[in-house]
Amino acid sequence: MENPLTKNLNSSQLEAVLCTEGPLIIFAGAGTGKTRVITHRIAYLLSLGIAPWSILAVTFTNKAAMEMKQRVNALVPQTGANVWISTFHSFCAYFLRLETSKIDLNHDFLIYDFSDQKNVIKDCFKELNIDEKKFKISNIVDKISRAKDNLQSPSDMANEAINAGDLVGTTTATIYQLYQKKLEKTGALDFGDLIMRTVLALQHYPSLLEHYQRKYKYIMVDEYQDTNCAQYTLVKLLVQKHFNICVCGDDDQSVYSWRGADINNILDFEKDYPNAKSVKLEQNYRSTPKILKTANNVVKHNDNRISKQLWTQNPDDGSVSIISAANENDEAIRVVDLISLKTSNCEYNFSDFAVFYRTNSQSRTFEDAFRRIGIPYVIIGTLRFYDRAEIKDIMAYLKFIHNTNDNVSFKRIVNVPKRGIGKISLDLLENFAVSKGISIWQAIPFSQEAGLPKGAINALNSFAQIIKKFINLKNAASVKEIAQKIITHSGYLKELENENTTEAKIKIENIQELISAISDFEKRSPDKSLSGYLTQIALVSDLDSLDESKGRITLMTLHLAKGLEFNNVFLCGLEEGLFPIGESAFEPEELAEERRLMYVGMTRAKKHLYMCWATERTVFGKTKWNMPSRFITEAGFTAEISPIELIKKQNFNNRFNTYQENNYYKKSKAKYPNNNQFYVPSNDNTVYTSTKDTSPYKIGIFVSHPVFGKGKIIEKNGVGNDLKLVVLFETGQWKKLLARVANLTLI
Repeated sequence: MENPLTKNLNSSQLEAVLCTEGPLIIFAGAGTGKTRVITHRIAYLLSLGIAPWSILAVTFTNKAAMEMKQRVNALVPQTGANVWISTFHSFCAYFLRLETSKIDLNHDFLIYDFSDQKNVIKDCFKELNIDEKKFKISNIVDKISRAKDNLQSPSDMANEAINAGDLVGTTTATIYQLYQKKLEKTGALDFGDLIMRTVLALQHYPSLLEHYQRKYKYIMVDEYQDTNCAQYTLVKLLVQKHFNICVCGDDDQSVYSWRGADINNILDFEKDYPNAKSVKLEQNYRSTPKILKTANNVVKHNDNRISKQLWTQNPDDGSVSIISAANENDEAIRVVDLISLKTSNCEYNFSDFAVFYRTNSQSRTFEDAFRRIGIPYVIIGTLRFYDRAEIKDIMAYLKFIHNTNDNVSFKRIVNVPKRGIGKISLDLLENFAVSKGISIWQAIPFSQEAGLPKGAINALNSFAQIIKKFINLKNAASVKEIAQKIITHSGYLKELENENTTEAKIKIENIQELISAISDFEKRSPDKSLSGYLTQIALVSDLDSLDESKGRITLMTLHLAKGLEFNNVFLCGLEEGLFPIGESAFEPEELAEERRLMYVGMTRAKKHLYMCWATERTVFGKTKWNMPSRFITEAGFTAEISPIELIKKQNFNNRFNTYQENNYYKKSKAKYPNNNQFYVPSNDNTVYTSTKDTSPYKIGIFVSHPVFGKGKIIEKNGVGNDLKLVVLFETGQWKKLLARVANLTLI
């Protein structure tokens, strides 16, 4: 009798699901049903009588983990709920909390976010007399995080820097050492510590390692191409007894090397596990054939990859098109006009559109354009709800109540709301605490000895009394009740009400939303403790709150786009120097990752893909002429656009022509009277050429410049007095030149 859990799977998916024993690697192309395979494989294992608590599945986002949990529960009700499915960080936080007594770790440890880390580093700078102007704090945080990803201790970093003669590295190692001491004294871990401390615990305590190796007989890792050294080592430690490891991923979607991900982990899997079975998922269920063809065209230019050719049985009813704009504002107008058209005729909802870009700064022109027209949108990856000042204030109170050694939270809340405790008094108290090796909270009874004035001493004592009352609630009240007491009894709410400004009212609304969120946590979570709540919030990511069903256009950087899909996708800013970004074009590995990022963006599109570039763009106040991204050419296009006359000749819907002429072209003509570039929506991969060019400058011919020397014309744009040429010179430089003033000689 056929197992219902293996029905409706294609042959490759079925092969992966039925392979339960030994190492297995699933190369899952974009949109090929990766999550379906993982969840059906877990359900199939359960149907064979495998105990749910012996299965561990890890991925990278809470959203992905939640989706997997829901699918497994639907496939195997009740039993499926007992399988551990989570992010790497959630699993490690659970492990560390459970094993604190065995590994010499404070059970009430806090998890510091990026903001907390920066504050601790700032204190390190102060103690070490390091000039913040010479060493950027965020860079130091990043270097320390990368060290932990690579399982490097402060001494490891110092030795490496000394051997390399790296003075900056030596200073960073000194900061890292002090930073770590401060975390240990506070009883705090950062994100890097969660995995590094778990790995070290398993390495240093053989009995602990043996217990978890016996416990987890089947381990599955999603997005394996995104694993770093620490995550790779963690998985390798856990599987050494049973070797029933299944990893799933796509080397063509490895785009996080800048945060420690090592593509070699997936490429070398079969070297690590010589008996591994390999399965490729190549049938795509998301996109149209045209989108897959152009995406394949781009990514095949990378050399170091596992060969895959995505294909689909989806109808060939979509399109891939180029939008060429005069500048970044024109780019935004064209995108907005096209979205307006497609939503006004009820063809699509706003939630069917996504605008992707390479850098956060590119969002501004789209935001301005959407606001002017009144189109709703949401930006992913900017200020999160939990990063807002008022929310971080309340969270700091909760964290400090949980662990009074938390100097970062103490300094945030001690004068919020205002209590008359100035910076000078706080510095005196902190310096005294450092000299005695105690926390700032522990130093309060010695405020007079520390040299604080009487007013500050009284204010601190009053603050201490409030905090002690909150601490007494820690084990006697719910998290929601504690938070409500903090908001009212601390004076925080009263101060906002007294302000009586629009901004203050918004802050109050956000705090009320926080209480609702806590209430929701208490309904959903099995661990309703303050510790459980703080752990959950520390692990929240930007994408966890994304609701694609809401009627808003989604704006985000390409790095956040993985795992998402939209009917219509705009890839914007496709220009050399912007995407691929900076000098990456001259570094093969960096260029390969930029190309994979392009592939990720392209394969988010289900129906229509629009690749956008602007002939000039203002960046940091300077306007630059641009060369279209090589990715446009690699996709099989020429980045030239037809004028309005050619559009009229095409057999397009009359409503479209009328809409575009009346709405966009009039605005464009008024703003850019010499601009004849225009977007052509096509049902094929055609991009029409501009008005006839009669100049002697042809692509491929050689020219000589009085300053730059001999070169070859590799791109051209515009006609007549507006003709611009891109010339690649023998020096390796390329220049964009206005033909009428460039003084070029034909060779």
